[in-house]
Amino acid sequence: MGDCPSVPAFRPTLRRRQLLLVGGLLAASLPVASRAQAQGAPRAGTDYRTLPAPQSAPADRIEVLEFFYYGCPFCFQLESLLIEWLKRLPPEIVFDRVPVIGRDSWEPLARLYFVLVELGAVGSLHAAAYRAFHNDGVALGQPDVAADWAIRNGLDRARFSAAWRSEKTTALVARARRMTDDYDIQATPSIIVDGRLLTSSGLTNGVSALLPMVDRLIVLARAERARAKPA
Repeated sequence: MGDCPSVPAFRPTLRRRQLLLVGGLLAASLPVASRAQAQGAPRAGTDYRTLPAPQSAPADRIEVLEFFYYGCPFCFQLESLLIEWLKRLPPEIVFDRVPVIGRDSWEPLARLYFVLVELGAVGSLHAAAYRAFHNDGVALGQPDVAADWAIRNGLDRARFSAAWRSEKTTALVARARRMTDDYDIQATPSIIVDGRLLTSSGLTNGVSALLPMVDRLIVLARAERARAKPA
């Protein structure tokens, strides 16, 4: 487990907090329910916490949101593990990613993610962006450098530049900034289950325990939904 430098405040309108980055490794092969049941019920306040203001979530499926930052080495560690985890995800689970904007300097990397989404390149270049940043030292937070990297990886420069500057991308970046606050994100990587159950590599003492904990929170969310249904 390790810590990355803390971040002073996300932005002037947010309450002051630190953003802690911690990590490790993971291996898991059993179905979600089997893995979760084998490990027992997660402990509130220790393994996870409930959001102070729960957010809306789909009524018919369990939503899982990964809050990440391309500059976080532990998000990079998680990515290869997440790819394998997603292959085993049941159809009733819906997954999405949200780039964290902990400070203004993080905005370009969030913008890069949404450009990849717009160009249909997340599947091929999301993990590649991590590798370029952490292994190759590519300064993807600089728009011109990011554009050159995208071109080398098969994207069209004009389309990339247009998506980078588009109102749609700007709106998505603003939404990610709001979600960073609304979901009370204090660490990366963090994962939210069902709009209210938050766990992170800090709470689980490393990336190695993060996805197994998510499995357990999915089971918990299902059980709580079942109890809440009218008789």
